[in-house]
Amino acid sequence: MEQVLQAPQSYNVAATIEREAIRTQKAIIWQNEAGDKLEWTYDELIQKMNQLANALSRSGLKKGDPVLLLFPRVPEAYAAYLACLKGGFVIIPCSGMLRAKDLAYRLSHSQAKGVLAYKGFTAEIDQISDGSTDGLIAKWVFGEAPSGWENADNRMKNESASFEREMDKEEIAFLPYTSGTTGNPKAVVHTQAWAFAHLQTAATEWLGVETGDLVWATAAPGWQKWVWSPFLSVVGKQATAFVYDGPFQAKTYLQLIDEYGIGVFCATPTEYRMLAKEEALSSFKLSSIKHAVSAGEPLNRAVIATFQEQFDITVRDGYGQTENTLLIGTMIGMEARPGSMGKPTSGNGVVILNEAGEEAGIGEVGDIAVHKDAPALFREYYRDPERTKAAYRGSYYLTGDRAYRDEEGYFWFEGRSDDIIISSGYTIGPFEVEDALTKHPAVKECAVVASPDEIRGHIVKAFVVLNRPTDDQNKLTKELQEFVKRETAPYKYPRAIEYVAGLPKTISGKIRRIELRQLSES
Repeated sequence: MEQVLQAPQSYNVAATIEREAIRTQKAIIWQNEAGDKLEWTYDELIQKMNQLANALSRSGLKKGDPVLLLFPRVPEAYAAYLACLKGGFVIIPCSGMLRAKDLAYRLSHSQAKGVLAYKGFTAEIDQISDGSTDGLIAKWVFGEAPSGWENADNRMKNESASFEREMDKEEIAFLPYTSGTTGNPKAVVHTQAWAFAHLQTAATEWLGVETGDLVWATAAPGWQKWVWSPFLSVVGKQATAFVYDGPFQAKTYLQLIDEYGIGVFCATPTEYRMLAKEEALSSFKLSSIKHAVSAGEPLNRAVIATFQEQFDITVRDGYGQTENTLLIGTMIGMEARPGSMGKPTSGNGVVILNEAGEEAGIGEVGDIAVHKDAPALFREYYRDPERTKAAYRGSYYLTGDRAYRDEEGYFWFEGRSDDIIISSGYTIGPFEVEDALTKHPAVKECAVVASPDEIRGHIVKAFVVLNRPTDDQNKLTKELQEFVKRETAPYKYPRAIEYVAGLPKTISGKIRRIELRQLSES
């Protein structure tokens, strides 16, 4: 396996950013839907980082304590993530779309000691009644503090703008949760060394971020993709993050790229598909873009062709997971093969394995796998040795995706080898949706699969067996969709529901989702 530079034994990514930053340079340029604007320099960002790290330490939080973070696209998210990294507090990134039960599980499973949230993101925490918030040392909010919360800005006000803490590269930095095919989400352990490896590969080889670049990566805080691109790849390279806090509208996005002169643009395939369909596309220039990348799921050839023909922009694909970093992609300077995933990143030992656990031959479809010694591979699933062990075949971690390799080393995606659904870049486990649906009194049993969709890549589709027939399936469908939205995060709801008399099963009674996927694709 090709070796990459290893992180020094004593390593703290936030301290490195502080040491290398040009203090007068803009760190963040922020705008919301209403047109309000705000800018922070690196000096302002670093001061806030250290003040918050001091305040959290003074509250009683200790190095290694997990802290749950709930933020929209705002500058304070950058300060909060950096403060936790600087102080050695383990970051649990959480989307604002998660419901009380999702957050309660994360708090309980991680044994979190703190919650940092932004105003308007506290309600679901306040709905938790199972005792999982009882052990919190810090429960802080940026903005007006509801009952039971403390104002983070007030806690930071009189704190020092310098903070020092020695960190070992093997100490835990991030604990993101990712959906599985069964059971509760898995907590992925990433160390400080993971951040070092990520900056060498994804940020450098793929995104191509350089000091002073204006970078717009559209992912929202709470997802590991936000940690990847809008956060680490930008501040870790001393670039400037453009942050837009508003809903996706193709024309607005295109206008902002031209208005601000975005140099590096990173968006989901769904966003690129919608941009490509914008009627006024030809009225925009996008001449400032030097790098445009996409990740989350394969990008359609037609979309790549649209940007190439219209703007002479090559949108380069990338592939990775919560458990690792960018593993495969069309790197800077590499010939783009439309439809291909690209080639493996350096130093991660990415191969395709056949059923015998051997490297697959040219053109042979197998499992995309990562060598256990890859510097950007997760350490384990937190408090879950069985799931950790099950993720490996010999010395390789299996990603759950299948592909084949051509004679020139390009990888070509074939599909998932398990039942995980990827829709608009969101990773959705069927169990979570099925669990919500079966709580509804009308549902006898159900199964959830991915169904192809022109815009989102795939959508969640549910096959439902009812306790008794209904005279109005359309009404029930809407009711079930709203029920799932209330029970779990809204992005997980089934956009399509098909009512069936029974589900295909194995002799032992397990649902054969593969048959249902084939039905959805036909």
